[in-house]
Amino acid sequence: MSFPDTRFRRFRKTPALRRMVRETRLSADNLVLPLFACGGSGIAKPVSSMPGVFQHSVDRLAETAREAYAEGVRAVLLFGIPETKDATGSSSWSQDGIVQRALRAITSEVPEMVKIADVCFCEYTDHGHCGVLDGEVVDNDATLENLARQSVSLAAAGADVIAPSDMMDGRVGAIRKALDAAGFADTPILSYAVKFASAFYGPFREAAESAPAFGDRRSYQMDPANAREAMREAAADVEEGADMLMVKPALPYLDILAGLRQRFDLPLAAYHVSGEYAMLKAAAERGWINYDRVMMESLLAIRRAGADLIMTYAARDAARLLAEGWTE
Repeated sequence: MSFPDTRFRRFRKTPALRRMVRETRLSADNLVLPLFACGGSGIAKPVSSMPGVFQHSVDRLAETAREAYAEGVRAVLLFGIPETKDATGSSSWSQDGIVQRALRAITSEVPEMVKIADVCFCEYTDHGHCGVLDGEVVDNDATLENLARQSVSLAAAGADVIAPSDMMDGRVGAIRKALDAAGFADTPILSYAVKFASAFYGPFREAAESAPAFGDRRSYQMDPANAREAMREAAADVEEGADMLMVKPALPYLDILAGLRQRFDLPLAAYHVSGEYAMLKAAAERGWINYDRVMMESLLAIRRAGADLIMTYAARDAARLLAEGWTE
């Protein structure tokens, strides 16, 4: 049938009708708040390129988690800025490591909060790369053992989910084997299965103090031009035992996210990364966009493409709007 018999506007004329036929819905349950833990006490150091984002000492981080939970956020993704760094990032698997302390503090303060622990080394190494170096090249296989050690340490400290973001080949299998052997067979792995070598990560490197001392990460993070390879990366991680897959960044790679949704039945996550968030904040500060509307539209688009979870620095903003009955 065609116009005038078919009129698509019939279900668009009122908010109630639009809600009734809405195909995609965003909930606070879909949101994950990234947090950055640092040493000291009473610290909330603003990240200049990410308004509203802070490096928090563990005590303040636990308070922030409690506040976010009260607003409706049910999961956090934890990153650490250690007091000391070395060539291997050994503080990342210390029982008294910065994220390990944060995990215990959040468990004590907000026991119901889901704690997802990022597993990588860029924040912990003095060279800023994501693994053990052989000259100026990251040694994939030598890094796997350290990833396993870090993962077991984080699980022992209370991580509910282990999320490797390093992009080493074989790391999901190595981590799964180590977790099982250490008695953490029930701890799921959320793999950053498709993590592109993106320019959108710039503000994160300020927040995590993780910029590489030389070169870049394109020898291990994915080429933005490749979609078929993304499917192979994800399939390999599923084969190795991943329980959930992530696409990072989110908005520039919605085609990849939608492709994964069509191919795999596993839960999917997408990371609405620092550059995406910073651009929204910067444009809103200049009066060029309505931050709330553009932010919520962005998160809805990520959901529509297939994400079950969205890692976003706007999680608290979105949760508050949803609690107020946001229906745009």
